[in-house]
Amino acid sequence: MVLEESHRQKRIGGILQKDLAEVLQGAATRGGLKGIIISVTKVNVTVDLSIAKVYLSVFPNKEAKELLKGIRSNTPLIRHELAQRTKNQLRRMPNLEFFIDDSLEYIDRIEKSLKGDDNPIIDPNLLDKRKKS
Repeated sequence: MVLEESHRQKRIGGILQKDLAEVLQGAATRGGLKGIIISVTKVNVTVDLSIAKVYLSVFPNKEAKELLKGIRSNTPLIRHELAQRTKNQLRRMPNLEFFIDDSLEYIDRIEKSLKGDDNPIIDPNLLDKRKKS
């Protein structure tokens, strides 16, 4: 059973999302990572506000796995800086868990397959090839 997020969870997720984007992009710039854009696409906070799942989108995408590894290894520093920024809004900083949001890549693959030669919308005969016998 999936419960919908409460207003409080959404509000805290929004605060974390905004501040995390600034912290991560600032750290990337200070770290000498030129031409890399890090955006925080979603922050889901658990009901007890102890864990925040952070979904990141990285451009260019080929840098995402290496960058995620670096972010995960620096989670305590990121959490500390975030706590300093939100100390007037949150009593306790949730633990941060970072994930790559690959939804844009997924959409891109769908678009490429639709633009390709084997487009079942344009050529319905291709659907017969895909049906199981």
